[in-house]
Amino acid sequence: MSDLCPCGSGIVFESCCEPYLIEREKPATAAALMRSRYSAYALGAVDYLYKTSGPKVRKEFDAESSRKWAESATWTGIEILEETGGSATDQTGVVEFIAHYSVKESAFDHHERAEFEKINGEWRFIDGHIFGPTPIRREEPKIGRNDPCPCGSGKKFKKCCALSAPAES
Repeated sequence: MSDLCPCGSGIVFESCCEPYLIEREKPATAAALMRSRYSAYALGAVDYLYKTSGPKVRKEFDAESSRKWAESATWTGIEILEETGGSATDQTGVVEFIAHYSVKESAFDHHERAEFEKINGEWRFIDGHIFGPTPIRREEPKIGRNDPCPCGSGKKFKKCCALSAPAES
């Protein structure tokens, strides 16, 4: 195989993440494990995702859902934003990344801060915090249907401006 590795390293797959996915080598750093896990998603290697997870993650791991997500997406790249610890001599590490993918021609970004720990000398994914869009917060109090209309007409809101206001979800 002479294709570039899905992890975006610019190195051919057989010299980059493939040795990890076929368990010929173990990732020396948390970032290397993160990149190899991204490649596993891109290639549908769900067993590797399970094997490189810590005990708590393994208990909650849903192989079928992971497989469906991996196979339904076209993985288009990963950006490593920040690494804290995670070197070959560390016991813990954190890697913040954004994985880019598309599903049915719609592009998505998965932004996560992943925590890793060495267990029996091997890096394992132990937890992750997923960043998502923040909900829109209302600055004014919500007007109830039976409250007086804020326009000052003296009518109830439901009998006045609510009739022309767009419905809220």
